[in-house]
Amino acid sequence: MRPSLFILLCPGETEAPRSDPRLLSQFFFADERVTRVVAEINGLDAELDPQQYLVLLNQLHLSQAHLLAVLERIMEECIPTQRHSRDYLVKFPEELLVDNLGNHMLFAAECLLAGTFLEVEEADGAHLRPQARSLLCSLELVRTVLREQSLSQPGSYPEPVRAVLVQFDRLFAEFELSYVSSLVAVKSPEEIYRQQEIIVLFCETVERALQLGYLTQEMIDGYEPLLMFTIPRLAIISGLLIYPDGPLSLERSPEQMSRVFSPFYNLLKKIRDLLRVLSVEELCLLERSLCTAEQEDPCSPATPPAWGAAVPRADPPAPWGLLDVPSATPSLPACTARLEPPCAVDNLGTDWWWGPQSPGMGLSATPGAHCSELRSRYSSTKDMLHTLFVCISGVADQLQTNFASDLRSILKTVFKIVASQAEPSEGPSASQKEDSDLCAADAPHVADCPLCSSPTEAAGLQRAGTHRRPEWVPDSTCSQCSACRSPFTLLRRRHHCRSCGKIFCARCSPHTAALPHYGQPKPVRVCTHCYTAHLSPAPRSR
Repeated sequence: MRPSLFILLCPGETEAPRSDPRLLSQFFFADERVTRVVAEINGLDAELDPQQYLVLLNQLHLSQAHLLAVLERIMEECIPTQRHSRDYLVKFPEELLVDNLGNHMLFAAECLLAGTFLEVEEADGAHLRPQARSLLCSLELVRTVLREQSLSQPGSYPEPVRAVLVQFDRLFAEFELSYVSSLVAVKSPEEIYRQQEIIVLFCETVERALQLGYLTQEMIDGYEPLLMFTIPRLAIISGLLIYPDGPLSLERSPEQMSRVFSPFYNLLKKIRDLLRVLSVEELCLLERSLCTAEQEDPCSPATPPAWGAAVPRADPPAPWGLLDVPSATPSLPACTARLEPPCAVDNLGTDWWWGPQSPGMGLSATPGAHCSELRSRYSSTKDMLHTLFVCISGVADQLQTNFASDLRSILKTVFKIVASQAEPSEGPSASQKEDSDLCAADAPHVADCPLCSSPTEAAGLQRAGTHRRPEWVPDSTCSQCSACRSPFTLLRRRHHCRSCGKIFCARCSPHTAALPHYGQPKPVRVCTHCYTAHLSPAPRSR
């Protein structure tokens, strides 16, 4: 199918100077470029010169994207308070929210109108086709009106111009929501609210883990990949035991839970029942083991006690070796101590362990006989904790596979909330400026690096960094490591270098360093190149 793409030829019009910075003038030139490229495509025989046809298609894609970008700026300037609501975008899967989504929408509308679109069902296509026709006709009108306005009065927006822009913006939003809804399952308002509750639970989990020493603020500020697994694992325990009335409440039906956790409803019930029979020390040991990357034996004597160094203990502390003793018939105090009122357990209900809840949160429903019966199903405490470890890890890790987009969106919001906010810098001292210039001047020149174009530019970039950090490369535009070119997968994840903003794999960005010139006094992740070429020895951490 040859892309006509809404071409409107207007011969005989007088062009404005190309240096004119006004948006209507920029729209005129962007529209002219689209018209010219489409005319070249229509005059080319794709069978005789397929290579040139592909080149022109790429030029058309870029020119259309530029035209829509200018049109978006015009609407922001002309009708900022009359724009159609885009609140529905929160319903879309995260991977769809790319910069050129608008370009895809218009291409899909043209394909639907031409009857060549195969991705939607026939019934959906019949419903979308009238919307596509209205949208393309509106775009045609917008191009006509804006082009005429750019040739007559490019500095003003009369009422007819505003009216056609408002109509186009409304039709575009309606088609975008209908089209995406026909392709993927969009979130309902109820599901959005439930996922917001999960975000709150994850934030409370991180806060509790920081207080207990399971996590450190440096790990969060450095966006450690391990946290992608650790936070959901700990959140399952928090949601079932610490905040039982929250989003993981099992008193509600599976249909009332978020779709992220509802498939695991029955398994979560079994996990909750088993968590309720644990002692404080056993729960602490389980949570520490869930903070590791590999499946470690939570009761092995070789388990290093580094995580527990900052964890307060009930007095007297229980030795770790006690948990290795087979407990087919455990002593009742270890179980019933958790069933008594808060005041009977060293006032733990208002102390460090249970946070805002008391340990009587449903635990009184587990009598001592039932507690002993649950424990008797396992040959030892080690076996019981291992079972809990496997079940909790299994649920949390399945979230990475079955609900990767939802979990990524949840964790991204959590990190924005719990990460340290950089303190505004008052400007570098003379010595800091001198060190930055020396560092940039002495750094070796490396091709294809934003800090290596020249020593002078590198110094300028570092000086500008005291006020503006480098822009991050969007995840959606990078499918492989910027250094080793290895493709990103579920296991090989993306990591942004805080120094240059590019995306690397974990192997090519293993270092951390403070970046005071970017307002980052604490060590953050940097790539190997920036670590070796652009950072002085002083701020390096590893």
